[in-house]
Amino acid sequence: MFELILFFFIIVLIIILFFLISKIFSLNEELASIQYLKRSQSVKYGQLTEQWIPFSDKYPYNSQNFRFIGKPIDGISFEEDKIIFVEFKTNKSQLSEVQRKIKKLVEEKKIDWFELKID
Repeated sequence: MFELILFFFIIVLIIILFFLISKIFSLNEELASIQYLKRSQSVKYGQLTEQWIPFSDKYPYNSQNFRFIGKPIDGISFEEDKIIFVEFKTNKSQLSEVQRKIKKLVEEKKIDWFELKID
């Protein structure tokens, strides 16, 4: 009789264990989905914000001189005495590898003018 009760108890524990494992996998998938949506939403928020920053009081240059590019940098501001490559960052975002390379090229003054005439 004791063996039967023990066997039944073990079967119930195995069933509970399988249920909990499947629940854990389900919750992990749901968490991954929520994290993806959060990252996606952050990117969309950043892109939307970038479009309006030149019109805010925090933008130190003339917003009429700003031209939005989007990628790999947000834009260029054509001031009377200089041209400024502009990258806006929100929250904890940082420059991408491509943006860091562009920044380095600008800082090293490795910038050229190219004009192509087509007749």
